[in-house]
Amino acid sequence: MSTPDLLYSEVEEDLRSSVRALLTDRAGPTALLARVETDAPYDLALWKTLAADLGTAGLMVPESLGGHGASTREVAVVMEELGRSVAPVPYLGSAVLATAALLAAGSELLPQLASGSVIGALAVPLSTAPGSAFPAAVSFLDGTLTGRVSTVADASVADLLIVPAVGPAGPGLYAVDASAATVTEAVSLDLTRRVADVTLDSAAAQVICTGSAAAEALEAALTTAAGLLASEQTGITEWALTETVTYLKGRYQFGRPVGGFQSLKHRLANLYTELVNARATARYAADALATGNDVPIAVAVAQARVSPIAVRAAEEAVQLHGGIGMTWEHPAHLYLKRAKSDQIAFGTPGRHRARLADLVDLPA
Repeated sequence: MSTPDLLYSEVEEDLRSSVRALLTDRAGPTALLARVETDAPYDLALWKTLAADLGTAGLMVPESLGGHGASTREVAVVMEELGRSVAPVPYLGSAVLATAALLAAGSELLPQLASGSVIGALAVPLSTAPGSAFPAAVSFLDGTLTGRVSTVADASVADLLIVPAVGPAGPGLYAVDASAATVTEAVSLDLTRRVADVTLDSAAAQVICTGSAAAEALEAALTTAAGLLASEQTGITEWALTETVTYLKGRYQFGRPVGGFQSLKHRLANLYTELVNARATARYAADALATGNDVPIAVAVAQARVSPIAVRAAEEAVQLHGGIGMTWEHPAHLYLKRAKSDQIAFGTPGRHRARLADLVDLPA
């Protein structure tokens, strides 16, 4: 097995520049804070530009299926930038989770998601971890689905639901028009990525795949999402460090910048070393997903390591910003809430450490 190249390619850096410029222009702190207090927390106009105009929704979809034929490495770059901005767009639910499930299943629905014209959501609780048992909350019978799934990421703006269900043929993946389901937004800690409860009552469904193919497609989607979430968490960490350094350089006390005090320098240095660690770990997971090498271990390591780093970085940002960091007017709380929500998404760090122990045959 060749040594992975964790450096960003020129194409990846160009992609980063385009996404960062868009998010800086359209999802700045003021606009973000104003939007989360409205009845339309998602910015669907921004989503259209990001997903369709920039083409990020179809990055890991083959060209033959309407995508761009890139890989998870490029998707990871977009996830990093979304972590830096916590932009309220359904990228995780549609371009990562739903797309990865359809890609693994070889579904003809992929071009719709790849174009960005249709928003998808995978109907599993956001906390569902790779390696979990196939969900049995929804049943399939006579072409319809019945059941309820709680805390589905981005479901409140989805046009298409990809639903795991159990029927006479065993596990299956089914496509349901979101208008055929009752989608009720739940109270979400993360104000910029909402979760919703999805209720299906004899909803007409299209079969995507059944049996072991369905179980494998769901596992592939959860593994891909968990691995790429580490890149979003890296973006959160980078934002926390950059903003805190800027603030401490400009905040004066006793006639000198607060950032000049040694104790704060040490805390910032610790954050920097953790950011470097997080980026290397997340990049390895993204590369592993792209190449198919060492995937379960790389993803478990990424979530076990990067998840707590993002939370710690966001907590430090709130504390080191002093009084202003505790206010609603400063965006630091949005990053802390995203970091805490991500810490639970697709399995907690402890869950991934336990899975890693099994993968490397390390006794408890």
